[in-house]
Amino acid sequence: MTQIIVVTSGKGGVGKTTSSAAIATGLALQGHKTVVIDFDIGLRNLDLIMGCERRVVYDFVNVINGEANLNQALIKDKRCSNLYVLPASQTRDKDALTKEGVGKVLDDLAKDFEYIICDSPAGIEQGAMMALYFADVAIVTTNPEVSSVRDSDRILGMLQSRSRRAEQNLEPIKEFLLLTRYSPARAKTGEMLSVEDVEEILAIKLLGVIPESQAVLKASNSGVPVIVDQESDAGLAYSDTVERLLGKDVPLRFIEEEKKGFLKRIFGS
Repeated sequence: MTQIIVVTSGKGGVGKTTSSAAIATGLALQGHKTVVIDFDIGLRNLDLIMGCERRVVYDFVNVINGEANLNQALIKDKRCSNLYVLPASQTRDKDALTKEGVGKVLDDLAKDFEYIICDSPAGIEQGAMMALYFADVAIVTTNPEVSSVRDSDRILGMLQSRSRRAEQNLEPIKEFLLLTRYSPARAKTGEMLSVEDVEEILAIKLLGVIPESQAVLKASNSGVPVIVDQESDAGLAYSDTVERLLGKDVPLRFIEEEKKGFLKRIFGS
């Protein structure tokens, strides 16, 4: 049965699109046929991070409006045969997303895909509401900052009251926490919230902790999802996150400050 997963947050700039690309790629690399959809109409970025921006001909809104079919709009990933991208429109308004139109596209995708990843814009505007409305699973993405966590708490309220599952009295959306840009050293000095602080405030299951890493920026700039870089802490952390999403028991890494050895203490890293 197809699972619709929304990657969402209350605040912008927390790494939703990076996470959507990494999680979709990770699922596809595990052998699951996966499509990732950009819901950020007018401000699309997913195609850049996936490295397919020059291959966009038709988009999500074209499909909703009947100006193109899914086969025309879907972009097959060059690295993984199980992965497809449905880009957002750069020229339309967010009001172009209607409940009926989005619902039909998701129903059509569900005939062919095991996982549908919805890359939601931040906040509670039309695109975000459409992304979360149809979700079976929500990955609430936050930075370890008070404002980001507070806004994520608001999104949890929306998930519990404004989704299709809530309207139809179905089993609630499964909610997971993804903590991004985490630095154990800075958490220790009080510059950012600790993992435990964020868990206590949001009170949802922790799916993954992604460390602060230059590899994320490097991957984004080169159009390669960071999960492909298995030499980086961030790539490994996203791989662990996908394993947990698939129900495997994987211990958390990169949440404790790395202890420097004798030579590192003398000569630095």
